[in-house]
Amino acid sequence: MGVQFDHPWLLTLLIPVAAFAVYAYRADFRLKGGRKTWAVSLRTAILALLVLLLAGFQTFTLVKDKEIVFVTDRSASVKEQDSSREWIGKAAEGKGAEDRAGIVSLGLDAVIEKALDSGRVAEGSQGAAVNGEFTDLAKGLQLSGSLFQGRENRRIVLISDGRENVGNALNEAALLKERGIAVDVLKVAQPAIKDAAVESFKVPEKLYRAESFAFEVEIGSTFSGTAELRLYEDNREIGRHSVSLTRGSNSFSLQGLAKEPGLHRYRAEIYAEGDEQSANNANFAFTRVTGSPQVLIVEGKSGTSSNLEHALKSGLIDYSVIAPGMLPSELVKYAGYDSILFNNVSGEQVGGKQMELIEQAVRSYGIGFMMIGGDDSFGMGGYFQTPIEQLLPVSMELEGKREIPSLGLILVIDRSGSMGGAKLELAKESAMRTVELLRPKDTVGVIAFDDQPWWVVEPQTLDDKDEVLNKINSIPSAGGTNIFPAVSEATEKMLEATSQRKHIILLTDGQSAVNSGYEALLDKMNEGKITMSTVAVGDDADVNLLQSLAKGAKGRYYFVQDETTLPAIFSREAAMIARTYIVDKPFVPAIVQPGDWSPWFQSGLPSIYGYVAATPKATAQTVLSSPEPDPLLARWQYGSGRTVAWTSDLTGKWSRDWVTWPSFPGLFTEMVKWTFPQFAASPYEVNTTVRGNEVRFEVAAENENAPNELAAFVSGEDGGEERVKLVQVSPGVYSGTMSVGSPGSFLLQLQGANGEEIEGGGTGTGFVIPYSPEYLLQADEQEDTLQALADLTGGSVLDWNAPEAAFAFAAEPQRTLRSWERPLLIAALLLWLADIAVRRLALPWGRMAALVADAMPWRRRARTLAAAAAEPGASPGDAGLARLAARKSRAAAFYGAGGEARGGSGSGESGGKSAAATATTPAAPPATAAAPPQAPVRPPQGGADSPKPPSSPQEEAGRGPGAGDAAQGADRLGRLLEAKRRGGRR
Repeated sequence: MGVQFDHPWLLTLLIPVAAFAVYAYRADFRLKGGRKTWAVSLRTAILALLVLLLAGFQTFTLVKDKEIVFVTDRSASVKEQDSSREWIGKAAEGKGAEDRAGIVSLGLDAVIEKALDSGRVAEGSQGAAVNGEFTDLAKGLQLSGSLFQGRENRRIVLISDGRENVGNALNEAALLKERGIAVDVLKVAQPAIKDAAVESFKVPEKLYRAESFAFEVEIGSTFSGTAELRLYEDNREIGRHSVSLTRGSNSFSLQGLAKEPGLHRYRAEIYAEGDEQSANNANFAFTRVTGSPQVLIVEGKSGTSSNLEHALKSGLIDYSVIAPGMLPSELVKYAGYDSILFNNVSGEQVGGKQMELIEQAVRSYGIGFMMIGGDDSFGMGGYFQTPIEQLLPVSMELEGKREIPSLGLILVIDRSGSMGGAKLELAKESAMRTVELLRPKDTVGVIAFDDQPWWVVEPQTLDDKDEVLNKINSIPSAGGTNIFPAVSEATEKMLEATSQRKHIILLTDGQSAVNSGYEALLDKMNEGKITMSTVAVGDDADVNLLQSLAKGAKGRYYFVQDETTLPAIFSREAAMIARTYIVDKPFVPAIVQPGDWSPWFQSGLPSIYGYVAATPKATAQTVLSSPEPDPLLARWQYGSGRTVAWTSDLTGKWSRDWVTWPSFPGLFTEMVKWTFPQFAASPYEVNTTVRGNEVRFEVAAENENAPNELAAFVSGEDGGEERVKLVQVSPGVYSGTMSVGSPGSFLLQLQGANGEEIEGGGTGTGFVIPYSPEYLLQADEQEDTLQALADLTGGSVLDWNAPEAAFAFAAEPQRTLRSWERPLLIAALLLWLADIAVRRLALPWGRMAALVADAMPWRRRARTLAAAAAEPGASPGDAGLARLAARKSRAAAFYGAGGEARGGSGSGESGGKSAAATATTPAAPPATAAAPPQAPVRPPQGGADSPKPPSSPQEEAGRGPGAGDAAQGADRLGRLLEAKRRGGRR
C-alpha cells in the first residue's frame, strides 16, 4: 500500500500548524495543566487533519489485473458462429483469478452477452438477439469501450470478417486509442462459394399505358455457366430468359410493355445451377403507369356486384372483382388501385392485417375507399373499433338514437394451454371490444374454461365497464379442454337473467373431454329463449360439435383460420343480437349537403326500402339521410384519401328503385370517381440512394412555389411508418436520410413539413433494399479494415491456433486508489467536539480520569496482587487464595452476627447465660502468637468420623449454631493458607 496526495504542495501548511502548537503551549492560556495540554493537542490534530484533507490524502495499491472484452461479429456474412465461441472459451482459460472478461455481440446493433467481471467465461453463452442483416463494427467497439472499469491493461478482441457496411470503425478506433485501449483482431476467413447475385435492377420511374420499356439487369457471379433470368410484375411472371454468366459482372437488357395503370413492383430473379447462396438472387424496382383508373371491388357474396360492374363499365372505369379472402397482404398491391369498394363485406371475412393496410393506403397514399351496405356490412359486419371504421365517414355505434332491447350476453372463452399466446390475446380483445358495444343496462358475463369453468366476470349490469374490461384482460392460459361444464353454467346463469334478449358466444380451439348431455342442455336453452353462436379456431377444434351446438341453439357458427378476425366476429354478434342496426321500412331520402353532386338530385330521388343505421362523424358531409335521421350517403376526407359510405345495399333488396333509376349509373360512377387520388402527376422528382441501412432522399421541385421544407412519409411491408424531414439544401432541392432495420420494399409519399398535403403532391413512389448487404459479392479487401484497426490502436492480429495469446500481453501495474476524505472529515468533527468539551466544561478531569482508571478490572486485580505480595513469605500465586480468604471471612462475620441475633431472641435463661459467658470470658490471644509452628497438616477428607479440633467451653457457649460452622470453615481455610505459604518458602 502506498500514499499519494492530489495537491502535495499544500502539505507545507503543516509548518504553520506546528508553529501554532508550540506557541499555544508556551503562551499564557486560560487553561492550566492537563486541560491546556489536551486543548492544544486536539486543536493541532484538527488542523493537521484538515491539511491532509485539502492536500487530497489517498492510499493506493498496485494491481496488474487485465480487462478484455471479446467482440463477436454475428452478422449474416459470418457463417461459423460456433468457432468464435469455442475460441473465446479457450482464450478465457489463460485468464487470471482477478482478470476481468466480457463478451459483446454485434450486427446492426450491439448487445452485452456477458458483463465485464472476473467470473467464468462459459462457452455457448452468446444467445442475445442481434439484427444480423447489417454489420456495424463501430457500434460494437463503442459499446465495448464503455464497459471498462480500470485505466490500464484494457484491450478489445474483435472477431469478425471485417465486412463493415454501416458506420465507420476507424473513427471509433481513433477514440479508443485516445483512451489507451488497444484492439486486437481475429480474422474470420469465409470459404469461397459459388454465388450469383442480382446486383442491380432498373426500370423507368414513370410509364404510360401500352408503352414499351427496357429492364436493365446487372448480375454478379463468382463462376461461369448458364442461368435462367425470370421477370415478375406484381408477383405475376411475365418472362423467362436464358443467359450466360461469366465470372464478374454481367449486364442484360430485356424488353417490357406497360399494360395496367397504377404503381407496379417488378422483380428479377436469377436461377443458376450450382449457386450456393439464394438470399441475393432477387432484386426489385418500382414504376408508375398512368392510364385509365383502376377500381378493386370486394364482394361479400359471389355474384352480387353486377349492378356495380355495369355502372363502372358505362363510366369507362376498369375494375377487378375479388372475394375478401383474396385481399393482398402487401401495401404495394393496394397502391396499384385508385379506389377500393367493399360490397356488403363482413368484417369476419377480412383479416386484421388487411384492414390495417387498407387504412394506411387511404391515409398515406390517397387511395379511395367506398363501403356499400347490406345485412353483413357496417355495424352488422362487426367493424366496430376497426381500422375500416376509422377511415369511414360514419361510426358503427348508435349514440342513443333509439331504444334498443336490453341484452344479456355471456362469453364462454377457452383458456386451455393450446389457446396461449396470440389466440388468447385476440380472444380477450374480442371480448373487450364486445363489452365496449354494450350499454350500462345490458347484462354481461365472462366464463373461461379449461378442465373446469372459472367465472371471470359474474353476470352483472355494466355499471363499471372499466372493471369488467380489466378482469377480462387478466385471463391466463392453462389446463385442458372441457366445454360442457362451462356452457352448462352459462346457461343456468342466463336463465336467471331478466334481459329481453339472451345470447351466449362460445369460443374454443380444441376437442372437448365430454361430448354427452348437450341435447338436454339445448332443450333448456330453447325453452329459456337463449341463443348461442360458436366460434371454432383452427383445424384442431371440434367442428362437428360446434356446428351442431350453433344449429341447435339457433345461433351462428364461425370457422376461423385467421385469428385477427375474432374481434370482428364478436362485435358482429353483439350487433346482430340487438337487430336495431337494420332499419327495414320505405322512405324517400332527404337531401342534406349535396355539394357538387346536387345536379344528380334535381329531378327527384327514388325510394329506399332499408339500410343499416350508423352515426355520421363530426367532420363528415352527410349528402342524403333517412327520416330517423341516419346517414344514407356520406363522404369525407381521410388523410390523403377520400372515402364514401352508402348504408343501403346496391343488390336490389333495399334499393330496387335505385338500381333501376336511369341516373344511377352516372351517380354511382361520380361517387367512385370522387374517391380517386386528387393528383395526376407530381411536380416533384424523387431519387433515392441506398448505402448499407441508410437511405438518402433527394427531391427536386419543378414548381416555383415550393415550400421551404418537405417531409417524406415512408411505409414498409410490415406496416411500419416513419416520417423523414427533408431540408432544402439549394433552391428547389431537398435532402434527408433515414435508417432501416431490414431489407424490403418501401413506399414514399411527400407531404408538407407539418404533415399537410402539398400542391401537386406526388402519387407516391417507392424504393427497395432487395437483400441484406451481407450477401453482396465482395473481394477480400475487407481484411484491410481489421489490419488498420490493429495498427491504429497498437493491437495485434491474433491466431486461431493460439487463443491463449489473448491474455498473454504484459500487464502494466496500475494504482487502485482509496479516498480518505470522509474518514478525515468525521475524525476532525469528533476531535472538534472533544476540544469544545475540554475547554468549556469545568469538571475535575484529573479525578475523573483516576476514577475511571481505578474502575478498570486490571487495576483492581493489580491492587489485590500487590496486597498479597506484601505479606511476609507470600508468593505471587497466593493472591487468589488471599481474595478467597477475605470473602470467607466476610461470610463468617455475617453468619456470626446472625447467630447472635437469633440467640438474643431466645429465652431469657439462654440469653442470660450467653451474655454472662461473653462478659466474663477474656479475649483469646491470636492463634499465631500462642501456638508454636507445626508441621504441615493435611486437610481432613470430610465425613462424619473425621477428627475435629477441640473447642473451649467459652467458645462453644459464645457461638450460635451458624457461627460454629463459619468459624470452623475459616479455621480450615487458615490452615490451608499457612500450608501453601510454607510450601512456597521451600
